[in-house]
Amino acid sequence: MQTNEPLNTSSIQAFIQQVKGAEASRAKDIRMDITQAKNLAFTLGIVMARLNGDLEQIIANKSNADETVEVQLDGGSSW
Repeated sequence: MQTNEPLNTSSIQAFIQQVKGAEASRAKDIRMDITQAKNLAFTLGIVMARLNGDLEQIIANKSNADETVEVQLDGGSSW
């Protein structure tokens, strides 16, 4: 069942900011508690599932549509 409810990507954004901060301070690692890690994992899973569903829908719509390609050859006279 596909829903169009907005995705809450705040945990992904927080992770990206954490990595940027670590890189700016030349840290060798970052740490997050299990709650942050769990939220990040669930959010990434939801985002990937939504993208997969969108891709499947695009492929299904594409395979149902007949595509006609017309090619006209003029022997290069219009160059």
